Amino acid sequence: MEITTIHSFLDYYEKVRQRTLKVVLLIPPGKIEWTYKEGKFTLGDLVRHVAAIERYMYAENAQFKPSRYPGHGRELADGYDATVTFFNRMHEESIQIFSRLTSDDLQRKCVTPSGAEITLWKWLRAMVEHEIHHRAQIYIYLSVLEITLPPLYGLTSEEVKMVSNH
Repeated sequence: MEITTIHSFLDYYEKVRQRTLKVVLLIPPGKIEWTYKEGKFTLGDLVRHVAAIERYMYAENAQFKPSRYPGHGRELADGYDATVTFFNRMHEESIQIFSRLTSDDLQRKCVTPSGAEITLWKWLRAMVEHEIHHRAQIYIYLSVLEITLPPLYGLTSEEVKMVSNH
């Protein structure tokens, strides 16, 4: 997918974010700092990570500035409500930044935290892939906690099999 205009990208990205938010809102408040294994990201860490990296890495790089990623710890937002608020606020700030990008900007090179140069539209595409990766982690964590999870795109795989011609 090549991104040629920021507005068409943002329409797409908002749909991705709404599906991610749907999963985030399924986290039981008392499990926000749960992890399956000591030393691994907690659910809250994952939510804060997606939020902070969107705003402080991708949005900064989209302005052709260096990353300011502060990490994903509880010092950014502690507790369920604060973490969800942080997630939404970082997204709003990022969208404000992305909304100012021009088609010419999308064709310019930005510099990633590793020092690699990449065309901005490709960097924004990587941001979406990054979010989806971590959404899947949250989905798996919730499955381990035996939380009932809705399908994100309509039917479950079992339902698709039932309605498919064999």
